[in-house]
Amino acid sequence: IATLFLLGFWVFHQKTAFLLLIIILLQVTGNRRVTGENPISQTIYIMLRIKTPKSLRAKRALDKRAPKLVELGKKTLILHGTKTSNTMNAVLTEIYHLKKDNAVRFSRRNDNIRPFESGGETSLEFYSLKTDCSLFVFGSHSKKRPDNLVIGRMYDHHIYDLVEVGVENFKSMSSCSYDKKIAPLIGSKPFFAFIGEGFENVDELKHLKEVLLDLFRGQVVSNLNLAGLDRVYVCTAVSSKKVLFTLCALRLKKSGSVVPRVELVEVGPSMDLVVRRHRLPDEGLKKEAMKVAPELIQKKEKNVSKDAIAGKIGKIYVPDQQVGNASLPFTPKGVKRERREAKGKGEDNKHAEKKQKQKQNDDASA
Repeated sequence: IATLFLLGFWVFHQKTAFLLLIIILLQVTGNRRVTGENPISQTIYIMLRIKTPKSLRAKRALDKRAPKLVELGKKTLILHGTKTSNTMNAVLTEIYHLKKDNAVRFSRRNDNIRPFESGGETSLEFYSLKTDCSLFVFGSHSKKRPDNLVIGRMYDHHIYDLVEVGVENFKSMSSCSYDKKIAPLIGSKPFFAFIGEGFENVDELKHLKEVLLDLFRGQVVSNLNLAGLDRVYVCTAVSSKKVLFTLCALRLKKSGSVVPRVELVEVGPSMDLVVRRHRLPDEGLKKEAMKVAPELIQKKEKNVSKDAIAGKIGKIYVPDQQVGNASLPFTPKGVKRERREAKGKGEDNKHAEKKQKQKQNDDASA
């Protein structure tokens, strides 16, 4: 009877029928223990069971991957596609050297990774989960899209957004001639220079700017030492689809003041990035990813503002002071003059009559 009832509802209410089936199965198997003789109940028990770490090492590994109030630098996963050219191999190698302190590189070919196609993102998300990487760089080469580079970001180990660019006029680090003493060090902090109105007006270049900042900026810090700033990423928007990307080293020289004179020396890599495809995140996913923990939200201070020159400025509330109603320790001489003026106007007679009438009332009561 229950089976016929469920079949009748299946056409119109598939979700309701499925829930009723689960309830009936739980009722039938509820009186039995979870043993090998009852496979249905055992399957449900396994689905509902929560796995916990069995050793301290596994617990430390899970705590390391757990969400934190202040996140560390994002790790980058570097991958090769089905086919890559010599130029693309060199580009991936250079990016790996720039992020060597916080990057994971896979040297084998990956046939089943296609970031912009449905179903081609499963292996990429799996690798991101295993390596705990929040960014990835995927290089490939084909007749339709030669020297293709895909840069993407992850949220909860699922693809958040993607930018696909083509690499042209690539120039490696080894082809640049400069003094090796000024070469950027691993772990140093960079400057970014985005030149051109396209980074403010064109949506594709806006998106590319955000992805490049996330890829190369490293860990976000509050204080910096001037000696730790030794490189500049210069991005110039030539057109709405083309960006010149160059890495320069900083050379600090004496200027006769506290602020040194800065010179830029090209150290490579240098390339032209041609924007091909890009995919923005969904509004719901973007809203969820932009959430800030309540502990990090600063409470607003009332009547306090900050100025670039004066610093912190506060306002103090002073209530209105009723000076005329304040009680004085002595009677001023001006009161006699007021009485004389009031007597001249006839107001003093009214006061005298009122006082006499009050005296009569007191005598009558006595």
